[in-house]
Amino acid sequence: MKNALEPIIFFGSGPVAAKSLELLAQHFVFEAIITKPRAAHHTGDVPVIAVAEQLGAPLLFASTKQELDDVFYDYKPRSKVAILIDFGIIVSQTIINRFALGIINSHFSILPEWRGADPITFAILSGQKQTGVSLMLLVPAMDEGPLIAYDTYDLPKTITAPELTTNLIYLSHKLLTKELPKYLAGSRGVTPQEEMTNRQVSYSRKLTKEDGILDWSKPADQLEREIRAFIEWPKSRFQLGDSSAIVTQSHVLDEQGHPGRRTIIDRQPAIYCREKTLVLDKIKPAGKKEMTGQAFLAGYKNIFLGAQAARS
Repeated sequence: MKNALEPIIFFGSGPVAAKSLELLAQHFVFEAIITKPRAAHHTGDVPVIAVAEQLGAPLLFASTKQELDDVFYDYKPRSKVAILIDFGIIVSQTIINRFALGIINSHFSILPEWRGADPITFAILSGQKQTGVSLMLLVPAMDEGPLIAYDTYDLPKTITAPELTTNLIYLSHKLLTKELPKYLAGSRGVTPQEEMTNRQVSYSRKLTKEDGILDWSKPADQLEREIRAFIEWPKSRFQLGDSSAIVTQSHVLDEQGHPGRRTIIDRQPAIYCREKTLVLDKIKPAGKKEMTGQAFLAGYKNIFLGAQAARS
């Protein structure tokens, strides 16, 4: 059932935004949807555009902060509030001021923990046991606005970044449908981040391709988290002969050896790390499909071990 409150405006560009928009459309009506335009050479669907067209909602496009300012030079929103999820463009204070109740950013961490570009990845990398979603009023400073509400999510030990993303999308949806009507009705105020959540400030960053190189001088526990966090990009990889192979699943054994030395343990490829040992459960060699560790050894054992002696 649609919420009886007035229409709102939605800012979003990526796949997280598209799924969020699709869910929110079950409860809210949108005055407009603001997103990035289709890239010049892109021929497939653009998720947010596709959802907006299905909804029949007006679309407005911007690729940069200046283009966004230009859009709002001519466009005068009727909505008192906007929602921003996975947008990727800086929003100026001038635009924020166009909304009597501001712009609500659904941020996928418990702020002020993991401000910045990639809170989901860094929640996994840090090994923390809990993350969540924060509803924050947008301000010009990066993720420093006061909170309307937040909710928590307990991290399973083997969760990957795509799985966590999906779960937080649904948590965000639940939180917005519960708290946005209260905020619009004036029965929900805002609170500084540290006062509401009692979390410490930390910052995530954009990943680079180099982050995907498995470094055996790190503890195996850290590398196992990297594999789960980087499974979509930049993908965790190691040198295999003249090419590389991507590790898509692993586990840690409490065994010690020289960091970087390759071996076989219980018919599985394994590599000693600074602390403990990383067993490679699933691997994707260059140009091949993903395979189990045992299947990998059937075709790549000699390349994997090189001159090293295997033990089984």
